[in-house]
Amino acid sequence: MTLSLVLYLIALLGFILNRKNIIHMLLCIELMLLALTLLILIAACQFDDILGQIFGIFIIAIAGAESAIGLSIIIAFYRLRGSISISQAVRHSSQAPLPPSGGPNLPS
Repeated sequence: MTLSLVLYLIALLGFILNRKNIIHMLLCIELMLLALTLLILIAACQFDDILGQIFGIFIIAIAGAESAIGLSIIIAFYRLRGSISISQAVRHSSQAPLPPSGGPNLPS
């Protein structure tokens, strides 16, 4: 159990201390989820509980989906802005152009 606690604390410190690299933040979130899953699986094995093991599998599946969605959002942001730096993202969000009035299907 101490291993999962150490992994979680490392991920939490990595998330808090490095707020400039979005990929690093995403990896820290993944490490937090995996540390929590490890703790649930250890507890399930100690209490001989199959429900905890099934719950651990669900957490791993959700973490994989979250990683895929997060990376696709990062790729789309990189294609749009040319950088994935959070400081540039905050700067660009204040300078975002206004959307055109009317929709693409509306007549002028």
